[in-house]
Amino acid sequence: MHSLTETDLAQAVRRDAGAPAPEPRAAQSAFQLTPPHQPATMTVTKRDGRREPVDVNKIVRAVQRWAFGLDEIDPMRVALKTIAGIYDGATTRELDELSIRTAAAFTAEEPQYARLAARLLAAYVDKEVTGLGVHSFSQSIALGHELGLIGDRVHHTVQAHARKFNDAVDPAQTLRFEYFGLRTLYDRYLLRHPHRRCVIETPQQFFMRIAVALTETPAEALELYRLMSSLDYLPSSPTLFNAGTRHEQLSSCFLLDSPQDTLADIYARYGEVAQLSKFSGGIGLAYSRIRARGALIRSTNGRSNGIVPWLKTLDASVAAVNQGGKRKGAACIYLETWHADIEEFLELRDNTGDEMRRTHHLNLANWVPDLFMRRVEADAPWSLFDPGTVPELPDLWGEAFERAYEQAERQGLAVKTLPARELYARMMKTLGETGNGWMTFKDTANRTCNQVGPGRTVHLSNLCTEILEVTSRDETAVCNLGSINLGQHLRTDEDGKPAFDFDRLAETVRIAVRQLDRVIDLNFYPIESARRSNLRWRPVGLGVMGLQDVFFRLRLPFDSPEALALSTQIAERIYRHALETSCELAERHGPHPAFAETRAAQGLLQFDLWGVTPGEPEAWAALKARIARHGLRNSLLVAIAPTATIASIAGCYECIEPQVSNLFKRETLSGDFLQVNRYLVEELKKLGLWTAEVRDAIKLAEGSIQDVPGIPDALKAIYRTAWELPQKALIDLAAARGPYLDQSQSLNLFMESPNIGRLSSMYMYAWKRGLKTTYYLRSRPATRIAKATVGAAGAYTPQQSLACSLENPESCEACQ
Repeated sequence: MHSLTETDLAQAVRRDAGAPAPEPRAAQSAFQLTPPHQPATMTVTKRDGRREPVDVNKIVRAVQRWAFGLDEIDPMRVALKTIAGIYDGATTRELDELSIRTAAAFTAEEPQYARLAARLLAAYVDKEVTGLGVHSFSQSIALGHELGLIGDRVHHTVQAHARKFNDAVDPAQTLRFEYFGLRTLYDRYLLRHPHRRCVIETPQQFFMRIAVALTETPAEALELYRLMSSLDYLPSSPTLFNAGTRHEQLSSCFLLDSPQDTLADIYARYGEVAQLSKFSGGIGLAYSRIRARGALIRSTNGRSNGIVPWLKTLDASVAAVNQGGKRKGAACIYLETWHADIEEFLELRDNTGDEMRRTHHLNLANWVPDLFMRRVEADAPWSLFDPGTVPELPDLWGEAFERAYEQAERQGLAVKTLPARELYARMMKTLGETGNGWMTFKDTANRTCNQVGPGRTVHLSNLCTEILEVTSRDETAVCNLGSINLGQHLRTDEDGKPAFDFDRLAETVRIAVRQLDRVIDLNFYPIESARRSNLRWRPVGLGVMGLQDVFFRLRLPFDSPEALALSTQIAERIYRHALETSCELAERHGPHPAFAETRAAQGLLQFDLWGVTPGEPEAWAALKARIARHGLRNSLLVAIAPTATIASIAGCYECIEPQVSNLFKRETLSGDFLQVNRYLVEELKKLGLWTAEVRDAIKLAEGSIQDVPGIPDALKAIYRTAWELPQKALIDLAAARGPYLDQSQSLNLFMESPNIGRLSSMYMYAWKRGLKTTYYLRSRPATRIAKATVGAAGAYTPQQSLACSLENPESCEACQ
């Protein structure tokens, strides 16, 4: 029976703390509650339908049992609130849920309550699973197969090695979860009985299912399981949703080239988008080849309505086809800055105007050539064209694009000419008002992409702007994603201080790259052009999350020189180890079919394309020689995606982002719960400053500690929020890691009160620093924290509080 026990808990606590654990609280206290008057009149309903008299001491013992090792909490607070919720006929399921929610509600004043809530939830999940007669991993897989949820391949593998897999499942690993992470896993990822709607697997059985599905041998499966169960690394959401099921669509991102300017091709693209969205894919779609408004339709001698009506239709389709019934469909449309419909395109997300010309479900991105940015800088004019008169422009970049563009201007083919700064200001206005209209840079993307060559161009990025791959009519670019939890990759040095563990990082990268490469062969491809492209190029996107956790644990301000150096070193090591692993795979299985056409085959790696010299030149020289002999199994390897959901599961901060608040609200299907920066709490406790007054002050300051009296300046520098950091620092961090990202990074920028002047300078700086893409612009007014309620005499009332709920929007989850 692999369910959580006190023994598991004790072992986990000893392992984490490195010291003998104390006796269970239940053993320490003989506390007993007096049963309510006439207990026979008060009953509870068990899960099997039996009713029995209330025994409040069972509730007390249950909560105390799971409070083992959590010395900063009072389990009786949780037990008493649960007991207060008892009514005649209440079900034990309801009481369990009440205990979980009550513990979670106290998290804002003591982070250890999140651990208690997670343990209570883990026990709740165990009861659901065992209630179905499932007592082992192999039984969970057998039941899933019987219900039509698990595919034959995984079912046969598990049955052949049932004992080995069953014995390897480690339920104590579930104790690593914070409440919100486990709640996310339970609500959205664990497989559910199609009729009873209860889950059929525990969290550890879930991780083992993913591991078995993504590997070739039991040894590899156990290796990957250990990595995921320790929360060192997690694959992307589509992989977690679908691995081992009957439809293993495991890829995160799909990039479709612009449809040709024909009715048949436009409608064919709608069908492809719908098929990809059905199986949890996030969509990027270029639209730069479609004729502009007013262009002649030769077959009917009429005039085109431009791209907006087509995008309105696509908007409805994306909304109608959700991602496997698990979340909304999500797509991003890319348009080149010279397209004559660019001004109407920038209005698509406006909240005012003609609704027939608005698309509230599509994301928008500008595909910006360097020539436009130079003309903005010089305050020069900019010309807009109908693609029908300049059909070559989407496939050209750099000097070739500039020659063709300027020739078209000289020939008088422009539909409209306006000051470049006027259009740039309109772009900034859209970003400031909607967060949309992302700035992505066409020439830098093509100049640094390993896949680009004669006849091959990067036409767009993906839904979240971290993927850059070539596309064509015959090839839909695909990428498979996973992220390393950097916060798990620290060690204690000889002085007893935390230090980054680069050896552990190297091992994680090797396992992760092998898993991501395996996905390419296992994957179910909804459309043929995606299969063709992915097998030819075999790209993957290994990313990171928890960079902010690393900086907090090392006590580094996000904008410090030390943070910049460490971030860059981490990126360089990940890129090198990923290349080494891909080269090893090429030695074993052969290079990817298009390797000879890549820049890597010419001896050019990403830092060469940036003109940057990496550290450890001898190691890089040896690796280049090895690649020249054996090639690479994967054309692209590194991409930093937004990790909105899997970072929540892992209990770390998202991807490469700074924290948005020291106190924030987490939204779940079971309600909203406050969370507090546990690193800050730990430091304030050491100083004796974690008091009700300080908590209330942080709440009233909307999660900021900058004006809270008594907190040292050193802590104020470390625990600044994204709104309090100079955005130049975020851009510099991104630019410094850029030479080691052969794809790109989802870089959100933050501005509390955007204005066109500040935005113009910020994105001009990003372009000059060589960034390939940027992502959302986050502005504060739309996500302002409501002032928290402070009860009588300053009593803290977490159930009544509100806090910052700034989350990556649901569309981001298509990547992670």
